[in-house]
Amino acid sequence: MVELVSDLCAEVVRANLERLRAEIAAAVERSQPRHAGRERREVEILAATKYVACDDLPTLAQGGVRLVGENRAQDLQQKVAAHGELFEWDFIGQLQSRRVRLIVPHVRLIHSLASESALAELERHRELARPGLRVLLEVNVAREAGKAGLAPEDIDAFIARSPVPVAGLMTMPPLSPAPEASRRWFAALRELADERDLEHLSMGTSQDYLVAVEEGATIVRIGTKLYNRQVPAPLGGLSAGPANY
Repeated sequence: MVELVSDLCAEVVRANLERLRAEIAAAVERSQPRHAGRERREVEILAATKYVACDDLPTLAQGGVRLVGENRAQDLQQKVAAHGELFEWDFIGQLQSRRVRLIVPHVRLIHSLASESALAELERHRELARPGLRVLLEVNVAREAGKAGLAPEDIDAFIARSPVPVAGLMTMPPLSPAPEASRRWFAALRELADERDLEHLSMGTSQDYLVAVEEGATIVRIGTKLYNRQVPAPLGGLSAGPANY
């Protein structure tokens, strides 16, 4: 059984959020010489709330969080019904076709479009979508066997056929104990987005967000670094996999 985040404190969240913003701003500055000619960008901190109980969400708002991402359609529905006005909402979990109709009324971005069936369901339920809904294509940039995501060569076909605007790309790099190992995959995703003039790059979690920002992330998906009272060093620790934000 998955353990929920416990003992959330608004002051801790606020302090962690301020620290994250400062670290990200410094990472953006570091990236500028290597990305000369690219527009200076804002980086959004998305709070991954998969393991945050519905009743604890107001604590995040009190701590200054404004953008949250949910992994499960049912949890998204429950949390929006209870606290929808507190946040901007994104969907960051695997986009299952049978859940599309439950998700599209509530979110500004879906980060994980990657299947033909989900594409068809977006078309089928587009009248239910929140005005301004956009999607990110999940790309398996490392071509890992058995992992969700489009192959890079399939991006253009999905952009052409998507019934809602494609705002950018998302990826989860291969699991590694070293955040620096993710750099090549983040750089590859950035190149794919730049070639298509796409606005957003959703990449980087609590494990490797600074490397992601240096390589062009516009959205980082943060969980433990935002909630913990004792925050681990930015470039240390072993990620537990795609669900570990």
